[in-house]
Amino acid sequence: MSNLTKLEFTTLDISGKNYLSWILDVEIHLEAMAFAEAIKDDNEESPQNPAKAMIFIRHNLHEELKTEYLTEKDPLSLWKKLKERYETHKSVILPKAHYD
Repeated sequence: MSNLTKLEFTTLDISGKNYLSWILDVEIHLEAMAFAEAIKDDNEESPQNPAKAMIFIRHNLHEELKTEYLTEKDPLSLWKKLKERYETHKSVILPKAHYD
């Protein structure tokens, strides 16, 4: 459990500009820690794993997001609300410009 807070990657910014990379990082970390089922529909997790997943997710949110979603206790519900809020952010890959 102590390793949950030691993992370092960028917190989810309030603007959502890093949402796509953040969600990928969180999914990978939750999978590595065996808590990924907590953010999936129809999960049958013990009460401890969703709580640990929630701690991890909240630890990696911007302070204003933590405050906004303060009453949220279910990681799946929080996960879905963040997705609804930021899913419109798309990753744009521009081709390299070629100069003659």
